[in-house]
Amino acid sequence: MKSDIVGWDIGGAHIKAAVINAAGEVLAIYQEPCPLWKGMDQLRQAVGTILQKLTHTTHVHAVTMTGELVDLFEHRDDGVQQIIAALKALLTDGEMLVFAGQQGLLKAGQVEPQHYQAIASANWLASATFAAEQVGNGLFVDIGSTTTDILLLNEGRVDAQGYTDYQRLISQELIYTGIVRTAVMAVAQTALDNGKDIGIMAEYFATMADVYRVTGELNEDHDQTDTADGAEKTAVASARRLSRMIGCDFSPDDMRRWQQFAHNIRSRQLLTLQRGCERQLSRVRASGHPPLVGAGVGRFLVKQLALNLGHSYLDFSDLLPSPAVQTGITAADCAPAVALACLARALC
Repeated sequence: MKSDIVGWDIGGAHIKAAVINAAGEVLAIYQEPCPLWKGMDQLRQAVGTILQKLTHTTHVHAVTMTGELVDLFEHRDDGVQQIIAALKALLTDGEMLVFAGQQGLLKAGQVEPQHYQAIASANWLASATFAAEQVGNGLFVDIGSTTTDILLLNEGRVDAQGYTDYQRLISQELIYTGIVRTAVMAVAQTALDNGKDIGIMAEYFATMADVYRVTGELNEDHDQTDTADGAEKTAVASARRLSRMIGCDFSPDDMRRWQQFAHNIRSRQLLTLQRGCERQLSRVRASGHPPLVGAGVGRFLVKQLALNLGHSYLDFSDLLPSPAVQTGITAADCAPAVALACLARALC
C-alpha cells in the first residue's frame, strides 16, 4: 500500500478525520465543527477545510457516519444517500470506502439502498471492533461530546446486543449523554445546592461543557459548540449559566458554590454511566476483571469509572502502534475515525 488512509467520521455536529500511513502510524488528526442540521453546505465546508490540510495528493478514504440522524433529512436512508453523494464529489483524490457495520467496508460504487441501514450510525462498531482485535476482552467506553457507547469485548469480538440506535438505547449500549453538547436539564432533574436538594429548570440555560469547565476538566479544544446563551467560554460565564438552572443570580464571590454545584451534576452523569457499565459487565462470562478501554473527549470519566468499579484502565491511544499525535485533538478523541482507518489498512 502506497497511499495514506484517511478515516472519516461524519457527525451531525463535527467532522473528524484521521490520517495513518502503511505502518499504521497516526500522522494527523483533524476535527471541524459541522452543524449539519443547517444544510449540506456545512458538510462541504468542513470536509473542504480538512482536505486543504492533507499533505499528499492520493489517499484511500474510509467513511463512517452519524450525521444522517439530523433533521435536515427526511429519514436516515435519505441522510446516508445524501452524505455519500456529497463525499463522492469531494473525495476525488483516491478510492472511497464506506463502513457498513457488520458487512464491513464497501467500495462507494458498490453501495446500494439495501446497505443504508447498516451504514447509518455505525461508527461505534468500527471503534469497538478495532479495540476488540487489540485487547481481546474488555469493556469499550467512548464518551464523546454528545453520546456514550458502552460495548462488551469478548474474545476479540464485539459482543453487542443491539446494532441500530433504537436497539442500543434499549440495551443501554448507547447512552445519549456527553461532556459538551448535552443540556444540563437532560442529565439531572434535581441537584444539591448549599446542602439542599433543588429542582433543575427544564430550560436550555447551560450544557455539560459549562459543568466541566467549572470543574476544570474541559479541554477547550473539545468544545466547538456555541454556548447556550451565546456568551463567552470562561469559568465565570459557565458558572453564571449554571446559576440560571436553579433560578439564581450569579456573583463571582460565590464561585465556590457553583464549583460544588457543578461537581454534583457531574456525579449524577457519572452514576448514569456507571450503571450502564455495570449492566454490560454483568454479562461477562469468564471470571476476572477485564479492563475498561477509554475513548472520546470524555474518557477522563472512564478512568473514574474504572476506579469505581475496580477494573484497570486502558487508553485507546495505547492500542496504536505508535504514540498518537499529541496536539489539541488526539487519536483517542476521534476513535471511530482512527479505528476505521486502521480497519481499512488491513484491506489495502
